[in-house]
Amino acid sequence: MPTNHDSLFIAGRWAAPSSDKRITVIGASTEEVLGGVPEGQEADVDAAVGAARTAFEDPHGWSSWPPARRADAMYRLAEALGKRRDEIANAVSSQNGMVITLAGVFESEFPTLLLRYYADLIRQTPVEEVRKGLLGGSVHVRREPAGVVGAIVPWNAPQALSATKYAPGLAAGCTFVIKPSPETVLDSVLFAEAVLEAGIPAGVINVVPAGREVGAYLVSHPGVDKVAFTGSTAAGRHIAEACGRLLRPVTLELGGKSAAIVLEDVNLNAPVIRDAFFNATMVVNGQSCYSSTRVLAPRSRYDEVVDWVATLARGLTVGDPLDPRTQVGPMATAAHRARVEGYIAKGKAEGARLVAGGGRPANLSRGWYVEPTVFADVDNKQVIAREEIFGPVLSIIGYSGEADAIRIANDSDYGLAGSVWTADDEHGLEIARQVRTGTIGINQYMNDPVAPFGGVKASGLGRELGPESLLEYQELKSIYR
Repeated sequence: MPTNHDSLFIAGRWAAPSSDKRITVIGASTEEVLGGVPEGQEADVDAAVGAARTAFEDPHGWSSWPPARRADAMYRLAEALGKRRDEIANAVSSQNGMVITLAGVFESEFPTLLLRYYADLIRQTPVEEVRKGLLGGSVHVRREPAGVVGAIVPWNAPQALSATKYAPGLAAGCTFVIKPSPETVLDSVLFAEAVLEAGIPAGVINVVPAGREVGAYLVSHPGVDKVAFTGSTAAGRHIAEACGRLLRPVTLELGGKSAAIVLEDVNLNAPVIRDAFFNATMVVNGQSCYSSTRVLAPRSRYDEVVDWVATLARGLTVGDPLDPRTQVGPMATAAHRARVEGYIAKGKAEGARLVAGGGRPANLSRGWYVEPTVFADVDNKQVIAREEIFGPVLSIIGYSGEADAIRIANDSDYGLAGSVWTADDEHGLEIARQVRTGTIGINQYMNDPVAPFGGVKASGLGRELGPESLLEYQELKSIYR
């Protein structure tokens, strides 16, 4: 894993930063310094955007390459990332506390999967089609790359969420300035090394680690054609406002407060249910936007569901994220743990019944840990049921009848994900269709690259993944003949 790095990756090379400011990374489980990188400034963004613009406008460059040639380069990048699989997983786990078994999939395998998926897709997608006109003549409809993309990614899954942007964007012919979050920057060094090894042309991908202010500068930069952002709804609103003033296309993958609807017929003792329920509700230590953190339980089985969820939470292995046996690691930062603990205090103050967790693990003296926590007797109007906590905290809400469950699930400012738990998949599908959300799973929740991912309401704008994401990085041109 890289420790101290002295350069920024701009224009296809390691370049000296414009200032001596640095980002210092603290390990989430050790509270010790892991290393650091230069902190990008506005001048560095200028250089990166300039390099991306030059690469995009090169008449013989990336955007003008035949799709098959770009696809070959993307396969080389996937191979170069694959060589760094273990290093990337260890770097992410050490920085943000994601358990190593998950990091090996999300942060190492998922980006390579996406690169190959979009490389194959662009080989099969025509750049231009001819339509017979209704008024005589014909129309050539072209798909052209959107241009220079400013991609801003969060700390909870930095490599996976970067790939959801650059994989379709590279396939479309776009060039990129990627801004990693200050909490997870060491893995971005490994990514840049892979870009170099793959022979991606200079300026096509630039990486500038920086904070929020520099991120805001990137969003409004006159050389940027499109913005792609994953993060909080609050930050997303500011970005949407800036892009709205500039009439700049933007993709926003924001927060969630998804519902896990437990139906009366569910068999909680089914062998696959326990692990699937954990993955849907508390994966990434609860630091995932799509987690189903509101558990809706039928009144007829309410106590049983509460006991089952509480037992599950109490039985989870909390500890060192680099230990393959660990299921729940620490929060990413001390400040974030304080935020999560603040919500736990609000839940108690509002009268919710604490049935599991609620504190810090007694056996862990270092690291920003929070016990997997479960509240029962939660009203959907309470703060812990309305706001995104972004930690391993579940709220169990009772319902009377399926119509009531659907009403409660839809009574949220968010609409990103969700899940339905039932012994009858077909009936679960009927329920899923009535939940106003961008994605939802039946007896599981797992994003699949072939399907669009994104939300409605305060959960964002646009879609990532699937063929639909390729369209987010293309402009349509009609040529009349």
